[in-house]
Amino acid sequence: MLKTNALKERRKQRTRSRIRKAGAGRPRLSIFRSNKNIYAQVIDDLQGNTVVSASSMEKELRDDLKSGSTKDAAAAVGKLVAERAVAKGLNDVVFDRGSYLFHGRVKALADAAREAGLKF
Repeated sequence: MLKTNALKERRKQRTRSRIRKAGAGRPRLSIFRSNKNIYAQVIDDLQGNTVVSASSMEKELRDDLKSGSTKDAAAAVGKLVAERAVAKGLNDVVFDRGSYLFHGRVKALADAAREAGLKF
């Protein structure tokens, strides 16, 4: 019987393999959701580096938010990472939800990124 972390890793790898096939070389918007914060980064897999990133721990967001673990925080992070990506000239990305369901904070981050100009 597989442990919880092994199952989570398997889901994440399954999602990433599908994204790489469908992405056609586009950068991916990868997220990580912890109990207290949410993080997002746009990764260029062809070169293997992070282009832009944002998190609910950044000073400009921490001052405005009550907590880093809410939908409001996720929306703020999504908007910030999208603005930074558009400023660098990245408009088309692939959304990598990792092992998380597209629900709640993950969906709030994705919707805010779409509204701020990212296409996925």
